[in-house]
Amino acid sequence: MDFLWHRVSEKEKEDIKNQAREIMASFEKELKKVESEKVELGVRRKEQLRDETKTQCDPEFRKRFLENAPHKDGDLIKAEKGSWKLK
Repeated sequence: MDFLWHRVSEKEKEDIKNQAREIMASFEKELKKVESEKVELGVRRKEQLRDETKTQCDPEFRKRFLENAPHKDGDLIKAEKGSWKLK
């Protein structure tokens, strides 16, 4: 087969399609020989949920958070996802 650029005849198109089918068929045949192991995602534990704990909030967090928000209405912020970032 000539690999330089030329117009492809109908016979050459059919030959290319047949070669592609043969390659795919042989790949499928070899792929069936490969053994795959099933991988289960996630972790199984006796206790799936954590115990609730009491945490202490940073009293300055709300103030800093509202200082960084460009659009706010009192203690509420008006924001879109990704439209503003911390200073």
